[in-house]
Amino acid sequence: MRRRAQRRRASEPLDDGDASASFAALVERAGPARIEFVDVEQAIAKLEPDDKYESALVVLCQSGVPVSSMTVDLLADTGEKAVRIRALAGISGASESHIRELFSVDGADLPRISVVIPSIVSRVEELEICLKSMRDLDYPDYEVILVDNRREIPALDPLPGLIKGRPWMRVVRESRPGISAARNAGVANASGDVIAFTDDDVRVDRRWLRALGARFVLNPALGVVTGLILPAELESPAQVWFERYYGGFGGERSFESVTVEVDPSSQPILRGSRLLARNAAGVLTRRFSIYGVGAFGAGANMAFRRKTLASIGGFDFALGVGTPARGGEDLAALINVLWKGEQLGYEPAAFVLHRHRQEYHELLAQLNAYGLGFTAMLTSLMRRDPRHVLSILAQIPVALKGLTATARERVLGARGETSSSTSGVALYPKSLYRSELMGAPRGPLAYFRSRKFWRDVSSISPSSK
Repeated sequence: MRRRAQRRRASEPLDDGDASASFAALVERAGPARIEFVDVEQAIAKLEPDDKYESALVVLCQSGVPVSSMTVDLLADTGEKAVRIRALAGISGASESHIRELFSVDGADLPRISVVIPSIVSRVEELEICLKSMRDLDYPDYEVILVDNRREIPALDPLPGLIKGRPWMRVVRESRPGISAARNAGVANASGDVIAFTDDDVRVDRRWLRALGARFVLNPALGVVTGLILPAELESPAQVWFERYYGGFGGERSFESVTVEVDPSSQPILRGSRLLARNAAGVLTRRFSIYGVGAFGAGANMAFRRKTLASIGGFDFALGVGTPARGGEDLAALINVLWKGEQLGYEPAAFVLHRHRQEYHELLAQLNAYGLGFTAMLTSLMRRDPRHVLSILAQIPVALKGLTATARERVLGARGETSSSTSGVALYPKSLYRSELMGAPRGPLAYFRSRKFWRDVSSISPSSK
């Protein structure tokens, strides 16, 4: 048997507040996983172990659309793997009729889409991969806008080399820091009726825009459409832990196309605070808090009608990466759209691959920013509309109950694992959850610091360059 320890990244630290021996055991269990896209009708012969991988994240697809996923032990008997795959096919989230309808929309009916990619050009290799995936999108009418959000241009600037040979891409300069400033600058320079957003560490599927555009055509009431986010690789323990901890970014990943709208049965004074999700057949699948909409959307994969984005005033400059608030701008925008009565469409056929943070210290910082950014986002919402104060207070008991359940699931690894052998066994360091919780109390103050930071920066650099 191959020794898994030989495949671990030597740069991973062995002390994060947990006992070193315990942390080492978690590292040992976080082996790299191959990512396999397997069609429903496809044989599973290729799901065999190799010199590097003993497990795989299998993404089951139907007509090229992801419909479910599961972790498969590549050392297991072939028959056992086949049974699990067939069982997975039986509970897949997408319907064949919906997929067929989605990709049957005539190209002439699809809206022009502007793709906006904010970047500080710090991850050149990842940005190169992102831009390559934009070149051959299956879409009749689109443009790509890269927003250069660096405060200063270095002497050795990699950007000209990235631009070279890509005449189909435009670069917009926004020197004022923050992903919200970059996104707003992209929107101001866009010509599309729909504005799609992704990040510079993402690779998009060839039919990404077609799935987004088709949902807008099929559902005219939608103000925003979000899509599925899958991992691009699971090579380091940090990447494996993020996938287990935050798969789907906002919680447990969903493969079912749904339409989300305000629950009309809510009390008038709390109208907008609760949401309903219905699948493609119109069946109610979920009721949940508006502040949990992150389960159906994140900034790496979302698209707005231009008029919808204008109606909410764009993205809050004081939120997001690059500001003291460190995040939350994407969720604030989605919530603002729903709060004003428009609908959100979640479309898994519009999927992208995200490269998770490779190093453990990067993951800790990312989750701390998630906690801080979430409460900063809530502060932004309450400042924008005081009705959010009552809405949030009314949902605190339910939120605390959910938080307790989530804590147990995340610390003990109960969520998303089907093997009984893992029940009650931690799958990642407790410090990940602690890091997120420790960030949350600092969010409100960080938001007001961010507002002052933005005013100071804007007085020096009042406009995009």
